[in-house]
Order: sequence, then structure tokens, then C-alpha cells
Amino acid sequence: MSTSTNRYYLSAQAEEGYRQKALKMYPHVCGRCAREFSGKRLSELTVHHRDHNHHNNPADGSNWELLCLFCHDNEHSRYTDQQYFAEGSTASPQAAKSTYKAFGDLASLLKKD
Repeated sequence: MSTSTNRYYLSAQAEEGYRQKALKMYPHVCGRCAREFSGKRLSELTVHHRDHNHHNNPADGSNWELLCLFCHDNEHSRYTDQQYFAEGSTASPQAAKSTYKAFGDLASLLKKD
């Protein structure tokens, strides 16, 4: 077995270990959208590391939360965006300034009688 294959196997084994622990510790409910999972659909529930460090797996599960696939992807997208658009970054989007005033002429319309 090559070193990379062995590393992958050990990583997958560790992931399955903390997943099983998390499923025993926490109710089978997504921590964000509160959907419940059971039976075959339990595979749609993932373990999310709150600090985004997959090597931080305390025995008490304090770094884990169960999220459905959609919420887990959403959380990682938000984290990636936050890293990319960090304050002081040249990639920070400029807020578009709006000049339209939806109720700007409302006072004159209300005075018409």
C-alpha cells in the first residue's frame, strides 16, 4: 500500500470514528435548519467542525455539530467567502450605493386631495 493510500485510509477511518461518536452524542437533527434524519437519510447528516480544523476532535465532541448536507455546504461557503473577503483584502467588494428613493415623493402624493 502506498503512503498516500495509507494516509487516505487512516483519514477515512478517523472520520468514520468521530462521525459515529457524534451520531451517538447528538440528536439526529441538523443544527441549522432543524430537519430530522433517520434510517437511510441519516447519511445526509454530516459532522461539521466548528473551528474548521478536522484534526481537532475532542472526546467530548465540543468542536462538532451535526449539519445536513445543504447547511454544511452553506457553512463552508460562508467560511470561504469570509476568508477571501477578509477586512483589508484588495478583493473586498465595494458596496453599491443606491440613489433611488422609493418613498421620496410620497409626501406630495399624500397631500393630493
